[in-house]
Amino acid sequence: MLDRIRAFFAKRGVLEVETPLLSHASGTDPQLAFFTADYHAPPSTHTLFLQTSPEFAMKRLLAAGSGSIFQICKAFRNGEAGRFHNPEFTILEWYRVGFTLADLMDEITALFDDLFEGTLDLTVRSAYATVFAQYTGLDALTFSHQAYCEVAQRENLHDAINLCGDNHALWLDFLFSFCVQPHLGHNALQLIYDYPACQSSLARIKADNSSVTERVEAFIHGIELGNGFYELAYAPEQNARFEKEIATRAREKLPPAVKETRLIAALASGLPDCAGVAIGLDRVLMLLMKASAIADVVSFDISRA
Repeated sequence: MLDRIRAFFAKRGVLEVETPLLSHASGTDPQLAFFTADYHAPPSTHTLFLQTSPEFAMKRLLAAGSGSIFQICKAFRNGEAGRFHNPEFTILEWYRVGFTLADLMDEITALFDDLFEGTLDLTVRSAYATVFAQYTGLDALTFSHQAYCEVAQRENLHDAINLCGDNHALWLDFLFSFCVQPHLGHNALQLIYDYPACQSSLARIKADNSSVTERVEAFIHGIELGNGFYELAYAPEQNARFEKEIATRAREKLPPAVKETRLIAALASGLPDCAGVAIGLDRVLMLLMKASAIADVVSFDISRA
């Protein structure tokens, strides 16, 4: 699988890069928990962060003029273990300079066609609001607390009412995971695009529709495999989004995050127009091997590490 991925990008002239797994900054996304490590540099000690993805460092390379790049590396997310999760996992991330989100979706499709050797029936592209309405009856772009609670009760998802409160983005994540995602990509690659703007941490808001963002996610057999963006390049907007996420972490009493100011500086210096995506390769290998859990396709999952 790794050989095929590297050959795929070599044919397209995309450079393989390597960036640090340890960084002085962390991601700010409230839904991602990170690992920390103590770095002893006498006479001082610094807290470093294992990266939840190589995104920030890769964007710094893009801003420095690397051109289109890809990376296969380990990423780390605390508290995530189960059938489809391991706290240490293998990620493929790539960025294509000059690509739109539609171009990126074409390349995601080409890569999966290559890896699955034509065994998938087809590729389906669906707008988020369309599939959300199909399986929940709700408008994903306009939040109604009463309507969302009624669906949660109907689907026996009673915990959502207390868990999600008035948080539209959290409601969307909860209902999408339980009511929509299991129906996606049956023997097909299904690409979901035009995510609601409240779920747009690192993606551009769509120019002709401010209620949605230039984001895509890939699914096969109900399993989420990748998350991609037409990348936000405007430093003040990215900084404001980081600050909002940091405030959310504080309000929800989550571990404080350290904002990646070097990414903000890189965006300010000039990030080229580009689109990028991260793919969880352990999950892809699960599907290729027809395995039932990530533990079946890694040498040692966290319980045996």
